Amino acid sequence: MLSGGAVLSKNLWECACGEGHLAKRLEDFGYNVYATDLVDRGFGICEIDFLSCGELWDGDIITNPPYKYAKEFVEHALDIITAGHSVFMFLKLQFLEGKGRKELYDRQELKTVYVSRSRIICAKNGEFKNVSNSAVAYAWFEFQKGYNGDPVIKWIN
Repeated sequence: MLSGGAVLSKNLWECACGEGHLAKRLEDFGYNVYATDLVDRGFGICEIDFLSCGELWDGDIITNPPYKYAKEFVEHALDIITAGHSVFMFLKLQFLEGKGRKELYDRQELKTVYVSRSRIICAKNGEFKNVSNSAVAYAWFEFQKGYNGDPVIKWIN
């Protein structure tokens, strides 16, 4: 279970694992984590282009995707997971905005948005030395394949 009450499948795919920060923590909690990334950052199976993977995944997908491809990551993840499973994406809260995401939200598979009560410091590629403060609001977005309803907002931390 994640903070906020989200229940995860036992089998998780962390498809943009980077240096493994999220995947390692999930493993600590007993999850079976398949960790991949397009770029070799010293963790997981490298040179795997998630957006080109076509096999069905019987589990949940969870990641902090490259923001400029976030919409594509969500759509592709929903296409390749089996019914009833979820896609969890750690994204800027402003991901809720934008005409370009209208079709994604029209699918009505956004189940829950877990909004962080505090600002979280994030650093590209884990390079925190050049980050002083964060003025960005983040949230976990849970999309569930086959869900058809209005999303619920919950708060974490």
